[in-house]
Amino acid sequence: MTANDTQAPARKISILGREFTMPRSRGLRITIGVLLALGGILGFLPILGFWMVPLGILVLSYEFAVIRRHRRRFVVWWERRRRPNQ
Repeated sequence: MTANDTQAPARKISILGREFTMPRSRGLRITIGVLLALGGILGFLPILGFWMVPLGILVLSYEFAVIRRHRRRFVVWWERRRRPNQ
């Protein structure tokens, strides 16, 4: 049994139908999420954009229950909005 066998599987994040593997380190995932969210504030600059804010929040939602709860509520609301007759 190697050290990789005892580690939890890498988390994957799905964006626009594509899956991306996130780092195994919780601290690194939190750092990436915070940097994306804060970098989005500078969206008026080239390269950086306001698209970084929701992506940072999405990354952080995998780590914090409060943010995850809001993300799940949004997904449910969005699906109901897309299919109102069902």
